[in-house]
Amino acid sequence: MKLPRRQFLRLAAGAAALPTMSRIATAQSYPTRPVRIVVPYGAGGAPDIFARLIAQWLSERLGQPFVIENHPGSGGNLATEMVARARPDGYTLLEVSLVNAWNATLYDNLNFVHDIVPVGRVAHTPGVMVVNPAVLAKTVPEFIAYAKANPGKINMGSAGPGSAPHLYGELFMMMTNVDMVHVPYRSAAPALTDLLTGQVQVMFASISASIAHIKAGELRPLGVTSATRSDVLPDVPPIGDFVPGYEASGWNGIGAPKNTPVEIIDKLNKEINAALLDPTFAARLADLGAAAFASSPAEFGKFIAEETAKWAKVIKFAGIKAE
Repeated sequence: MKLPRRQFLRLAAGAAALPTMSRIATAQSYPTRPVRIVVPYGAGGAPDIFARLIAQWLSERLGQPFVIENHPGSGGNLATEMVARARPDGYTLLEVSLVNAWNATLYDNLNFVHDIVPVGRVAHTPGVMVVNPAVLAKTVPEFIAYAKANPGKINMGSAGPGSAPHLYGELFMMMTNVDMVHVPYRSAAPALTDLLTGQVQVMFASISASIAHIKAGELRPLGVTSATRSDVLPDVPPIGDFVPGYEASGWNGIGAPKNTPVEIIDKLNKEINAALLDPTFAARLADLGAAAFASSPAEFGKFIAEETAKWAKVIKFAGIKAE
């Protein structure tokens, strides 16, 4: 039977609309079962805590459990690859962070990083440049002058090659043209211990790990690594006030497998941003030395691209290789 052209066009239009209507219906009902958020690190660290906070919020708002699964290994790549290969239906998400931006340069042939799409940014975590009180410098300009007068004589502790304290310090050296000796440790704790005893003289540490020593007068803060002052250390200026353009902060957010329906991405983003605008939720982040940072998926994606390009320059400048 031959259909009249007008009736055929109506049927064709209706058929074309079916996938869109199906996606919208799926997004409206999503989630109908538990959702897992894969964290690339062990339990108890900052990424894990941030993920658990947002998981609790999403569980309460969307009526289904958002369950944390910790999958450490290979510098975060194990979990990233696991999520990249998961079904793109919104039921497997990834806790993404600054490490993902670093890994794009540190590891060759890391194609699966392009298979994660941004959902929403959650937290912004600045560090702080701290020195042993025996160091004469009391400000960033004084430290730069001291370092230039004593090239290769200042030891900079870190939590290991490619860690945040290492890369924050390398960015500082690249932008100020000072020469310090990088002393890597297996983690941040022993590096801080040696900073307290004077075995190393400077460290770009996390605020949460160093604030007790700062308040006790055991470490002297010279500047926070964020572009603006931290609410936790309001009297400490940003390094960028003296080194224009310097900014080095950790960040965390949520990603999903490529081809996850945009309607689901937008629904999750809306709920994440609602959490970040909630005073109680924001206060819980502040207690961890972090600040809430709402953004759209597109804005988060643009930010990740900018971070990846920025840190690629630092990694290549310092000649850092993945271990």
